[in-house]
Amino acid sequence: MRIYGNRKIKTLAGSITRPTASRVREAVFNIWQSSIDGCRWLDLCTGSGAMGAEALCRGASWVVGIEQSAQACLLIRENWEQMASPERFQLLRGDVRKRLKQLEGDRFDRIYFDPPYDSSLYAPVLIAIAKLQLLGETGEVAVEHSPKAPPPEDLNGLEVLRQKAYGKTAVTFYRQTMGTIGDN
Repeated sequence: MRIYGNRKIKTLAGSITRPTASRVREAVFNIWQSSIDGCRWLDLCTGSGAMGAEALCRGASWVVGIEQSAQACLLIRENWEQMASPERFQLLRGDVRKRLKQLEGDRFDRIYFDPPYDSSLYAPVLIAIAKLQLLGETGEVAVEHSPKAPPPEDLNGLEVLRQKAYGKTAVTFYRQTMGTIGDN
């Protein structure tokens, strides 16, 4: 698999990591292109690490990934070390719902969330992002999902900005609702 700048990254065989399709990756980075350089990026259900690697290549100042698979974590670390020094990223292994709590107090400009499409992670993770106030003032969350099963729209603390479909993949973008930024 190749990412920005024709850089090659490794992926695991099989469906453990399900790398984001290049068409979807390119579309997301085109939408966010003016806000990647210097941003703080959070990659949830990191998989192969392609989205975080791309963010590092495009100038993200800090990338955090959360991935459950130990095998995938080894590969992600290897991929990210090819893109940036270890001081520019952090990788957390474990259940995304539990690990998110460790990030309370941190603010991210961009969050990419790509769970298995048939998982029950969508609502709990999006609610946690809002509750923990992980988004900065102009931050956005992009959620990858099946076009047939969009994530919830009515979330306390997050509102839908736009939805895009790319064949068998769709992406819904959220932002923090204005009344919740900085509230306790």
